[in-house]
Amino acid sequence: MNDKENKEEKMTLEVLDAVGRKSDISQRHLAQELGVALGLANSYLKRCIRKGLIKISDAPANRYLYYLTPKGFAEKSRLTGRYLKHSFSFYRQAGDSCRKAYTVCAERGWERIVLCGISDLAEIAILRSYETTVDIVGIYDPHTERDRFVNHDICHDLSELPDHDGFLITDLNAPKVSYEYLASKIGAENIIVPDVLRLDTSDIAGS
Repeated sequence: MNDKENKEEKMTLEVLDAVGRKSDISQRHLAQELGVALGLANSYLKRCIRKGLIKISDAPANRYLYYLTPKGFAEKSRLTGRYLKHSFSFYRQAGDSCRKAYTVCAERGWERIVLCGISDLAEIAILRSYETTVDIVGIYDPHTERDRFVNHDICHDLSELPDHDGFLITDLNAPKVSYEYLASKIGAENIIVPDVLRLDTSDIAGS
């Protein structure tokens, strides 16, 4: 399975899980739980409805109630099993990759790091930072409405960031796009890409 399919299944599972826990969840709150833009959350929700995984009914005050169908419950169980299997493997790989990245930070004399992108990788990077002298001073993610992630502030604009030595790419949705943007703004020499992302930066402008 490729990265796009993994992302699609993970987002579908998160939508099903959110609806399963709270049938009167609003689309805005769903977007906040998923950590994505409102339009993208709405797109995934509609996709689940079209697939027959979720049914919708009217509620008072012009609101809607969402329910998992039997097919939705079955799909949630299937995806949970697949995601857990994938997560254990990813956790090991990502943990090793973050350790290597922090070794590079030490070699460069970097102590204050900004993560680029909220994700499972960002959470692992934060956990692994406790084993080093690296201090995660913030998270940069212009694509989320959230303000905090794993007890760290999220900045939506580069001008909001505290003093830092460099960036670590932790965006799992579009790491190449994030890298290209940062490279154009602050220079590729100020960015480290964990090898778990398998991102070839040799052909990217500014690298």
